[in-house]
Amino acid sequence: MNSRIAPALVRLRGGARRLALALAIPAVLAGCASTATVSPPVPPGTVTTPSAVPSTDQAVAGRAPVRLSSDVPLSELTVARMDAPTVTTLAAPADLWERIRRGLAMNNLDDDLVRQHEQWYLSRPDYIQRMTERSSRYLFHIVEEIEVRGMPMELALLPFIESAFNPQAVSSARAAGMWQFMPATGASFDLKQNAFRDDRRDVLASTRAALDYLEQLHARFGDWHLALAAYNWGQGNVNRAITRNQRAGLPTGYADLNMPAETRHYVPKLQAVKNIVANPARYAATLPDIGNHPFFDLVTVERDMDVALIARLAEVEESDFRALNPSLKQPLVMAAGTPNVLLPWDNAVIFQRNLKLYDGPLASWTAWVVPTTMTVAQAAKQVGVSEAELRKANAIPPRMRLRAGSSLIVPRNGKLDRDVPAHVADNGMLSLQPEVTTRRMVVKARRGDTVSRLASRYGLSAASVAEWNRLSAGSTLKTGQRVTLHLPQRAKATTSARSSKAVKPRATSSKTASTKKATIKKSSTAKVPTKKSARK
Repeated sequence: MNSRIAPALVRLRGGARRLALALAIPAVLAGCASTATVSPPVPPGTVTTPSAVPSTDQAVAGRAPVRLSSDVPLSELTVARMDAPTVTTLAAPADLWERIRRGLAMNNLDDDLVRQHEQWYLSRPDYIQRMTERSSRYLFHIVEEIEVRGMPMELALLPFIESAFNPQAVSSARAAGMWQFMPATGASFDLKQNAFRDDRRDVLASTRAALDYLEQLHARFGDWHLALAAYNWGQGNVNRAITRNQRAGLPTGYADLNMPAETRHYVPKLQAVKNIVANPARYAATLPDIGNHPFFDLVTVERDMDVALIARLAEVEESDFRALNPSLKQPLVMAAGTPNVLLPWDNAVIFQRNLKLYDGPLASWTAWVVPTTMTVAQAAKQVGVSEAELRKANAIPPRMRLRAGSSLIVPRNGKLDRDVPAHVADNGMLSLQPEVTTRRMVVKARRGDTVSRLASRYGLSAASVAEWNRLSAGSTLKTGQRVTLHLPQRAKATTSARSSKAVKPRATSSKTASTKKATIKKSSTAKVPTKKSARK
């Protein structure tokens, strides 16, 4: 009967199929009208009987083999064709939005606040267009960094909420940059803030710091929504809110905590942007095309160079250069402090080529450290420029003196013709003190006040008020926000005249005077109130 069994190869699945291919040994099949069995590999010369061959189903189930009757004829099976398995390749995303969609991993929020913010964004298509177009310069780099760290891609959308992807954005609380770092938090993540640059606005440095911070917060709270709340509100505040809920036996999730309105809306805003990016067609939203490739390249600067010269050699507008290098405050790139700058990808090659051919001066500015406290006029005389030019170059407010150790940007001339040393480039500060003709005053902002409006009320320039309070001239002030002003000192003669005028009695008739005299005499025995009781 065995002579009637022809070698055959059947269609096997999974591991069995791969095993058969690997061993390259034909399986011996035997079966009847209702059952087919598969034999294991048989050594040469070994004789087997059908009764020793288990069925496929039984072998898998571990049951005993079925003994086949010797008088049941076996039908010969045809050899099946073994096709190579089809391998499905995952093509790279066509654009950056698709790449972001593939990396979305946070739990979704679905509540009224999310829908409220969806409607807010969708009712402002021009705003969506502006901020998404602005993001095209920076988004690829952020996506790359997030993928390397294995973080959820929702974080790439966070600058939409923080700053609308404006690296020059400054809040009323002095948070700055795309990721809106407060001064102290930025310093703790090694973001330099000095007279020459503010790394809170730097594209690479601020992104690195923001992702470092978010990783720390997630490690602490174990939840991305709580990490985002801590990024907005502060980790100490979130920790205290969690502790309060734990003591009260309440849940400690993001939606369960008692938090300020801004933080309560923070994650729903991000969820709304995520929903629009994930499915723009559903919301009838249009996103600009952003290619899945770098927008800029990193270029090393070995010597101090004027910003204007770098832009000219790279053949880009100076405004475009500053958009990629927003941390720079001055018209000079200091190689010791900012050894790398960003340029549009193709223009980086153009810059390198033109720089090799350029043989003129690289910098027309340098830095000068004020040796002793002096007026701006005195400093201008020492460096050989006009007072107006020195004030403009360093944004020095009027009626302010320069303290010893202040670092100023000055034109190169004569002995002031050298690259800025590293300790000045990294730590240079502009330290001011009021002239003797000014007095310091702290006022509270009124409802609807801006820096410009408050400055105008006191006859000051908006630039001066902004500098004194480390704000931008266009900042909106919160009601009751304390603002420091330096007002002109009142003359002593004027003060004395006002005082004497205030205590001078009004002229009265003789009848009125005699009546007052009688009243005073009558009440002379009354107890005179003390100052304390009088204030009450």
